[in-house]
Amino acid sequence: MRQFFIILLFLTISVTSFSQKGKFGANIQALKIAYITRELNLTADEAQKFWPVYYTYFDELKKARLETKDNVIAFEERTLGIKKKYVYEFKKILATDERANTVFLVDRNFAAMVRKEIIKRQNKFDK
Repeated sequence: MRQFFIILLFLTISVTSFSQKGKFGANIQALKIAYITRELNLTADEAQKFWPVYYTYFDELKKARLETKDNVIAFEERTLGIKKKYVYEFKKILATDERANTVFLVDRNFAAMVRKEIIKRQNKFDK
């Protein structure tokens, strides 16, 4: 639990630097790496194999989002196909179905945490 609050603290600090666009993205990326590594309990060997596969997965999702930005159903179908493809790749590294599926949950949870923090800060500035 303490680690979660430390990560949240770092997230808070990085959101503060929002005006420095490049630094903001780098800070969020570093927090994401720390969060996912901790939540998946990656060993050093697993992390070395996991992150290149994850970045390829993430790039495919971004490409799908750009190519189907006006069609929600097509995007959801592409996303599902990409996840089905990468669950097998993640399982090769993480050894179990449970850990491979957890990648998607942890990724979603991190995104939700970032969105929540950004909204909270925007509301604070709007007052």
